[in-house]
Amino acid sequence: MGGGLLVAGTTSDAGKSVVTAGICRWLVRRGVKVAPFKAQNMSLNSFVTREGAEIGRAQAMQAQAARVEPTALMNPVLLKPGSDRSSQVVLMGKPVGEMSARGYHGGRQEALLGTVTDCLEQLRSAYDAVICEGAGSPAEINLRRTDIVNMGIARAAKFPVLVVGDIDRGGVFASFFGTTALLSAEDQSLVAGYLVNKFRGDVSLLEPGLDMLYGLTGRRTYGVLPFTHGLGIDEEDGLRVSMRGAVRESVVAPPHGEEVLRVAVCAVPLMSNFTDVDALAAEPGVVVRFVDRADELADADLVIVPGTRGTVKALAWLRERGLADALVRRAAEGRPVLGICGGFQVLGERIEDEVESRAGVVDGLGLLPVRVRFDRAKTLARPVGSALGEPVEGYEIHHGVADVRGGEPFLDGCRVGAVWGTHWHGSLESDGFRRRFLVEVARAAGRRFVPAPDTSFGVLREEQLDRLGDLVEEHADTDALWRLIEGGAPGGLPFVPPGAPPAVPDAAESRGAAPDPAPQSPEGLEMARPEALGEARKSHGPDAEAKPQGLDVGRSAGPEIAVVHVDQEAK
Repeated sequence: MGGGLLVAGTTSDAGKSVVTAGICRWLVRRGVKVAPFKAQNMSLNSFVTREGAEIGRAQAMQAQAARVEPTALMNPVLLKPGSDRSSQVVLMGKPVGEMSARGYHGGRQEALLGTVTDCLEQLRSAYDAVICEGAGSPAEINLRRTDIVNMGIARAAKFPVLVVGDIDRGGVFASFFGTTALLSAEDQSLVAGYLVNKFRGDVSLLEPGLDMLYGLTGRRTYGVLPFTHGLGIDEEDGLRVSMRGAVRESVVAPPHGEEVLRVAVCAVPLMSNFTDVDALAAEPGVVVRFVDRADELADADLVIVPGTRGTVKALAWLRERGLADALVRRAAEGRPVLGICGGFQVLGERIEDEVESRAGVVDGLGLLPVRVRFDRAKTLARPVGSALGEPVEGYEIHHGVADVRGGEPFLDGCRVGAVWGTHWHGSLESDGFRRRFLVEVARAAGRRFVPAPDTSFGVLREEQLDRLGDLVEEHADTDALWRLIEGGAPGGLPFVPPGAPPAVPDAAESRGAAPDPAPQSPEGLEMARPEALGEARKSHGPDAEAKPQGLDVGRSAGPEIAVVHVDQEAK
């Protein structure tokens, strides 16, 4: 059975996804057969595996970092928000219903623990190591009882936990200490230590704080990763990540031709698979920005209406903000527009939706001769084809079924003049097609832009993943990390009071569960009191040498989850 590690975080967006990917890339470069795992993911940024399963795109990226094919085992539960109060539940890659947050956390999440532990055990039996990613914070004490992605899975697998904190946000020491001190004694026994992320400056100035943190918690810091611009890898937390990553932080290379090409992406509600534009942002001379006002389309050479989990909502949003009228004017003027998935549906003549919004028949923008009917069955596919004389690969994730009634065929969608529409995500990652498409856009926009002949998005992605591996290898104690992965959390880790608060009896009984006992220090765990830890050594942990030694889905259906309508009373 392979070893493993859970990468948790003090907050969402602390860097769990990139640290997990970096550890995977570091391990595989050392000859370790490694796989990523995230028991439960909440994201609108998803991917379709070769077996036709939908998983979080971050886990697909981590699988690429590990140089393995992504599978549903790596992300058995995916939640796709449809509003502030409900999400579609995707179990083992297939949608099983729409559920309110209250309904999910009220017992159904806990029922999935057997499914996710089965998936993890299958991965452990096939790989030398499994690197798990947590979600949010492990110290979300209101959700601990039903947790299956943080300490719940760590305790089930007896995996050590590495807590990542984003020091760029400030308060990282308080976050590390507070995260640990809010966990039960049993959970604390698995928290091996910490990893500082996004540090700017001289690490020696941080070391006194790391020494004091060790004195307070008895847990070492396994590394300090420097702030690094423009990593641009796929994450899960939405537009703010993409804008700060590949789009906003990357340096726009000088154009290969005489002029740059400006791309505006409409920041529609519930935007999904916003990473579709990352391949454009990687092109020298292509400037990508997200917009939410009509006047921001004026100087754009290409406008993209991206995918969304709420097509009818996105259409209303475009109309409310004047963006719909601006798109219609662009089309009449022969200025380029591209609709992808939900964006393609918006550009059509009519949408019949009794599934996603239950809005019935809604008029689209009428820019493409397409009528869309939403089906309860979700299309999950990995299509391969050609367009503009070049081979193209993509993936499809949608409930809308398009009836194309004219125009020029384009990736199972159509083209009319300078307006293109397709359900295919990821098509722009096909290098030859992307270059030909940009030539068409530049011609229609009247720009003297020429795409660089040698840009390879796949090569750039590999370089980014290698950069993550380099960060771990150069700035973390990898020997100590390997000891955690191979041998588990160190024994005798101190208990840090006060521990998890006792459960509220009434709330616990309403869920049919007995409350947890008050936090206590079990046998073998020393209470972390000042006199016990006052002699803590000044370094962040002992030095030692250690080197690594060199898919059927069991119970894949998991527990049955019924379709639950949106609960408007509680998130």
